[in-house]
Amino acid sequence: MIDFFTFIRDHADKLLEQTLTHVGLTFVSLLLALLIGVPLGILITRQTKLASSVLGVAGILQTVPSVALLGFLIPLLGIGVGPALVALFLYALLPIIRNTYVGITEVSASVKEAARGVGMTDSQILAKVELPLALPVIFAGVRTATVINVGVATLAAYVAAGGLGEFIFSGIALSNVNMMLAGAIPAALLAVGFDFGLAQLQRLSGKKLRIGALVFVVLVPFLSAFYLVPGRQDKLIAGFAHEFYGRSDGYPGLQKTYGLSLLPRLIDQNLMYEAIYRKQVDIISGYSTDGRIKAFDLLVLTDNRHAFPPYDAAPVIRQSTLKRYPELGATFDSLAGKLTDSVMTELNYRADYLHQSPERIATDFLKQMGLYETPKAGDRSQTIVMGSKVFTEQYILAEIYRQLIEGKTSLRVVTKTGLGGTQICFDALRNGSIDFYPEYTGTGLLVILQPSGDVLRKLPTHPDSVYRFVQQQFARKYGLNWLKPLGFNNSYCLMMRREQARQLRIGSIENLVRYLEK
Repeated sequence: MIDFFTFIRDHADKLLEQTLTHVGLTFVSLLLALLIGVPLGILITRQTKLASSVLGVAGILQTVPSVALLGFLIPLLGIGVGPALVALFLYALLPIIRNTYVGITEVSASVKEAARGVGMTDSQILAKVELPLALPVIFAGVRTATVINVGVATLAAYVAAGGLGEFIFSGIALSNVNMMLAGAIPAALLAVGFDFGLAQLQRLSGKKLRIGALVFVVLVPFLSAFYLVPGRQDKLIAGFAHEFYGRSDGYPGLQKTYGLSLLPRLIDQNLMYEAIYRKQVDIISGYSTDGRIKAFDLLVLTDNRHAFPPYDAAPVIRQSTLKRYPELGATFDSLAGKLTDSVMTELNYRADYLHQSPERIATDFLKQMGLYETPKAGDRSQTIVMGSKVFTEQYILAEIYRQLIEGKTSLRVVTKTGLGGTQICFDALRNGSIDFYPEYTGTGLLVILQPSGDVLRKLPTHPDSVYRFVQQQFARKYGLNWLKPLGFNNSYCLMMRREQARQLRIGSIENLVRYLEK
């Protein structure tokens, strides 16, 4: 608990910024939903034939999973505030339209007839009779929409729109409970607070309710403006993956080694390349063997001071699994050294840019290396479980291992792909949920082992030295074996569009720091 409050204290500025952004996103979308939903609800009370269609469409939109809806919107609107606001707006529509419609239609017919009897027009009846009587029901819909949007707004971080979801996504990627709670608790408190406030407003009656409604209508644009509160502006806009932002070998390592100071947007790692391609950001974190470097003509900035350690890829496997299935050792070793940097980059390019399936890519590669064998028919009652992280390269490696093992042994491979960040894969390996997964030496060193500064200073930075150190420590501490490296080094890196980097004369991280400090 002390660690949690320490985290809050150390990240108070970031938390305040995320909270204001979260409130702003919630109420901008709510304002849009009120401007569209209330008139639409009124319209279908007059055009009753439209009611079932309008409510049906709004209901269907409400059932679409939020991540899927964002996925549909990204090709149309890119990343950033656009898809986030549209998604939140669509989710808020149903309760507002429905409750406006129900509230007005439930006004007693005799009351409306009495109003007509004293000479009121239809518009006067709506303004002075129907809407005032329907206000409690309408506010129930607004209350529901607000709570829904506070929750769904956490997903805005997925598309770099900010909000409390940044801490939640980063915490999940890093398996950092304090970071997750720093986003989840404020979001929950916002939902409870707004729900309580609107519930009190809903309980008012008569003139007090009308005054409360007017105050709320005035407050909504004010709260929406929180999204426009200006933050610090850097010369160049950076977009970093959630895991990179929090990992010691990611952005914190750059701060320590270079004194780099940026206020990055946090983006899902699979969307970063789309963001820099659309010129929504200028700098992204990434992986040195990513195929989209070639596809989008990006420049990898030179790491002059070696902030990023070697990241030689190799399978990490439980010792008990190797003892149970000794034939796996020779099978894994047959891949050693076969996947060079250029080969892995090309395989990633085929998946990311040419949109070929990992199955096809793996089959072609194994055939090219003379390692492909058609799985033999027969009993495959013995099973091993393979895990992988949630990015393209890991999916390709997982498929290569599956085909290789099932071709050369009688084992059946069950894959658990997309396990998320490093810590999730490592924990799954230690507790026996999986038998092996592909890992990188630099990640094993700095994220899992986390040796002291003295140990790191004494450790040679040569890839072989890092591999031997990680191999020995994993075997001694965790009973896990690092098998022979695959042959490529997929290090973290910073990238820019090549043309922009040339114009600004930025070719290295040192150049970038000097440019930002001008």
